Amino acid sequence: MIATDPEAFEAFYRRHVEAITRFLARRVDDPHTVADLVAEVFVAVLDSAHTYRPGLGSEIAWLYGVARNTLSAERRRAVKESRLAVRLQGRRLLEPDDVARMEERIDAESTARRAFTAMAGLPEGERAVLELVAIDQLTVTEAAAALGIRQVTARVRLHRARAALKDVPLVMEGTIG
Repeated sequence: MIATDPEAFEAFYRRHVEAITRFLARRVDDPHTVADLVAEVFVAVLDSAHTYRPGLGSEIAWLYGVARNTLSAERRRAVKESRLAVRLQGRRLLEPDDVARMEERIDAESTARRAFTAMAGLPEGERAVLELVAIDQLTVTEAAAALGIRQVTARVRLHRARAALKDVPLVMEGTIG
């Protein structure tokens, strides 16, 4: 089990750190915040490893659920604090090479961030399923597991979201559709 076996956790981390970094870089445009959130996701994984059920979905689907919860918690916290306080607290300084790599990752995910902007008007449930399927490349089954909903609910929400965005340019470019 990854919570009690350091070698198993290290292998798990190495297997998924890039996917989680990409997931967060699609949603956040600050390299320091992305780095902090990646670390928070894996700390949360240690705390909640006992909740993973392989029969409900893949490791990555479960991890995306943990990452979504971590990101949501961060956004709630940021709303409560002033922007200045958020920028000054709890940040470790990144080395120039780390910042450059994170900026490259953020640039690479700019199309996905434009897709998120296009999806901003969708109801939360529809947007969440569309994000996981169209942008994060999960199956509908995995997206349903990550969101804790039934497959049929996920399919209905995905259909509604795609229908609502059918005339948006990003759909035509293949990002969402």
